[in-house]
Amino acid sequence: MKKSDIRAQFFKYILFNIISSLGISVYILIDTFFIERGMGTEGIASLNLCLPVFNFMNGFGLMLGLGGGGKFSMLYCRVERKETDRVFVNSFSAALAVSAFFLSIGLFFSKPFTSFLGADSSIFEMSHSYLKTVLLFSPAFILNNLFACFIRNDSAPGLAMAGVLGGSCANIILDYVFIFRLGMGMQGAALATCLSPIISMLIMSTHFISGWSAFQMRVMRPSFTAIREIAGLGLHALVTEASGGIVVMIFNAIIYRMLGNAGIAAYGVITNFAIVFLAVYAGLSGGVQPLMCSFHGKKDSEALRYLLRLSVTTAIVMGGIFYTLLWYHTTGLVGIFNSSGNAGMQEIAEHGLRLYFIFLPFAGINAVMAVFFTSNEMPAPSHLISLLRGAVLVIPIALICFRLRSVSGIWMTVPIAEMLTVLTAVMIYARTVKPVDLYALPKKRIRRRAVRYY
Repeated sequence: MKKSDIRAQFFKYILFNIISSLGISVYILIDTFFIERGMGTEGIASLNLCLPVFNFMNGFGLMLGLGGGGKFSMLYCRVERKETDRVFVNSFSAALAVSAFFLSIGLFFSKPFTSFLGADSSIFEMSHSYLKTVLLFSPAFILNNLFACFIRNDSAPGLAMAGVLGGSCANIILDYVFIFRLGMGMQGAALATCLSPIISMLIMSTHFISGWSAFQMRVMRPSFTAIREIAGLGLHALVTEASGGIVVMIFNAIIYRMLGNAGIAAYGVITNFAIVFLAVYAGLSGGVQPLMCSFHGKKDSEALRYLLRLSVTTAIVMGGIFYTLLWYHTTGLVGIFNSSGNAGMQEIAEHGLRLYFIFLPFAGINAVMAVFFTSNEMPAPSHLISLLRGAVLVIPIALICFRLRSVSGIWMTVPIAEMLTVLTAVMIYARTVKPVDLYALPKKRIRRRAVRYY
């Protein structure tokens, strides 16, 4: 395939997917905006304590969606329709099982779970109200991610984007109605967020109604072996999201002890912006995944390497642009979520924002490399990347900075972890993949490596 054709497909897929991922992340951002206007900084602190739940729900949905969608893409046009249906049925069955777990927590253990997340007496009721509602609607969040991934891999990225955007627009309207018109507080914010993925799935359901889908629901017995394979292909997404949720919990505990609820509110502002920018990288990696899987299935290694180089370059450029915008507009961005004029929260958030978001270009590279290894049916390096950039590196660095009582060190924890993970990913690539460089290494060096490894 010509490079121009690869570029055209690349930008088409990532554009639709980035917009879709942004739509999902905007659920939380919109909630934060309306909650701050309705409940002040205590509301932001309550929301931030609940964010890890979204990490885990989205992680399971993306694991089954990306894993199942990737397997579907590899099998498409090479096997009978029944086999692609089997992939979808097994992914769907696993999603229902995971949903039942979250649903049971919401029904029977919501109060202990709220305390476990770190809510003190001043924000417990708001946190519990939000958390319980979200857990009761967990099937909607998990299945929405699953459907979006499959439809995207079924050559309909535009419809997946339309579904997610439709849900986001509904969330904006419902937040305003439930919080300000009906006075439902945190429960209203949670309900608005929970109805959004349902609306998104209703829009995407036209893919099945139209008859154009290359997969459908069949009556067949779920296979544990198939589910395990699907989960293995998408495990990096769960590891990334779950690690992010654990990190948020650890950071909340550390920051509360160092800076109190004002610090948690400031961290809530930072995490909300981080969710948006990470959604862009999730869109980039998720958008390029079908192409990488397709080229891998066709054994077109040259196209695959060019696609990797194009993806890494795009990630670096976007990271530089994002950080520049953040640096020059920090005060205004924080002010959006500080209508009450809390000076302490404003100062903490501005300082943290400028240090924390140094991680942006490195996070983009890591997201691309994780998907590249998965698309090449090499899940182990992908899982390692996800673990390193998540809890494995972040938690020890954060605890060291806490012991040193360094607030700046806390904000620099994630950038340091992402940098170290990039170095690890490059080393793995050099040792496990045919050693063609990403950015013009000397030709003699390439030949020496080829002799060494092959």
